[in-house]
Amino acid sequence: MSDAVFEQLGRHKLAPVIALDDAKQAEPLAEALVAGGLPVAEVTFRTDAALESIRIMAQRGDLLVGAGTVLTTRQVDQAQEAGATFIVSPGFNPKVVRHAQQAGICVCPGVCTPSDIEQAIEHGLEVVKFFPAEAFGGLATLKAIAAPYRQVRFMPTGGIGPDNVRDYLAFDRVVACGGSWMVKPSLYADGDFAPVRRAAAEAVALVKQ
Repeated sequence: MSDAVFEQLGRHKLAPVIALDDAKQAEPLAEALVAGGLPVAEVTFRTDAALESIRIMAQRGDLLVGAGTVLTTRQVDQAQEAGATFIVSPGFNPKVVRHAQQAGICVCPGVCTPSDIEQAIEHGLEVVKFFPAEAFGGLATLKAIAAPYRQVRFMPTGGIGPDNVRDYLAFDRVVACGGSWMVKPSLYADGDFAPVRRAAAEAVALVKQ
């Protein structure tokens, strides 16, 4: 399961990080991402609408849907039941990681130090989230902490946008980058999701250059 998920993320190179306040926005947002050529969504548990939004997006069947900001084992279960195929956490919580592994759902916990990475290795993980990427020193820090751990790959997230995403993706240890610039709430505040479609298409074109 993990290999298949990360293979898909690696093909698209981007994971749009989404926080929806209203689950009614989930369907048109998903449609805009698919139409823009970026059929991936990491829906964060930062809002009350997260679970229903995951369910709505997952039911489409044409979108790789994950749950972000997963902090508890209960949220792992809720996300999986709603149809999420991967779990992303901001930090490394061994209890959450083990629970996700036992449940058979792909998990990508956050790391920002060598000790975090060694915990991930101890738990058999080969892909982790580098977070918060830019606040923690950006690509230079990532390259430095990645160097001793040749078997580990990364999904940097936090402060990544059009100006630096290609730099991160040029590092061969990066699977994909998480970002929210193509799904910012301001893009669809008036109910028109065409700007999301355009932003997604532009992001896809950018990372393919």
